[in-house]
Amino acid sequence: MFGRISTMRSTGNYSDEIQKLQKAIEESDAVVIGAGAGLSTSAGFVYNGERFEKYFSEFGKKYGFKDMYSGGFYPYETPEEMWAYWSKFIFVNRYMDAPKPVYEHLLSLVKDKDYFVITTNVDHCFQKAGFDKKRLFYTQGDYGLFQCSEPCHEETYENEEMVRNMVEQQKDMKIPTELIPKCPKCGKPLTMNLRSDDKFVEDKGWHEAAKRYRDFLNVHKGKVLFLELGVGYNTPGIIKYPFWQMTADNPDATYACVNYGEAVCPEDISKRSICIDGDIGTVIRSMFDDKALI
Repeated sequence: MFGRISTMRSTGNYSDEIQKLQKAIEESDAVVIGAGAGLSTSAGFVYNGERFEKYFSEFGKKYGFKDMYSGGFYPYETPEEMWAYWSKFIFVNRYMDAPKPVYEHLLSLVKDKDYFVITTNVDHCFQKAGFDKKRLFYTQGDYGLFQCSEPCHEETYENEEMVRNMVEQQKDMKIPTELIPKCPKCGKPLTMNLRSDDKFVEDKGWHEAAKRYRDFLNVHKGKVLFLELGVGYNTPGIIKYPFWQMTADNPDATYACVNYGEAVCPEDISKRSICIDGDIGTVIRSMFDDKALI
């Protein structure tokens, strides 16, 4: 519907738009949060610069890459080297807390509302911040899960113990051979449960979360706020385009987008949209601070 329709940026005052968003949250019957990588970036989960140097400088010096993302594509010569990098990557980006309390502040704004979260992020920050896991749908996987690389079956495996063992026992940027994770059913290597190709495993938990999301949308047809945070255009068909469409289909719905440099909406729904071009953490913190004073 929106492929040929030009998008519009907000021309309102920055603080006025934040006040509109705060009012929209307060007056909504339900809030659907759609989150992309920009939200975690705002929370300090960045893959380069100081954070890369703090945790991966030795890998960078040995292999020549300068950010965590590039390290994930490096052609390591052995599984022991590959898992030394990936175990530390998973530990840092899945089991450590985000440097900034952006997710916690967001929860404080919606915890008393009927809310649901759909996200393409795989770092599990929502659940770590205290969001109800029954109100979360991780569409693209989870750094905290392994699956068979084949895959020979549709199951996933929690990996925290395996990851921690690999991090603790690695030496000279290699893990012991016996710690290489293998499928308990076919013996082939385990891999991350991330949607990168047609081998991504949608396990029982994934399908249950997808159903809960569908059911939530079917129940709420009135004053719904579709709150999009940090969603880009890598996979717009998962969050952005559906949010636009559902807002267009529901005359009582409001669409809000907070995204640094990419806060836009279609002209068709511009009168019921709030677009804030700014740092998500700054915007959320200003509303959190106001709420804390009440």
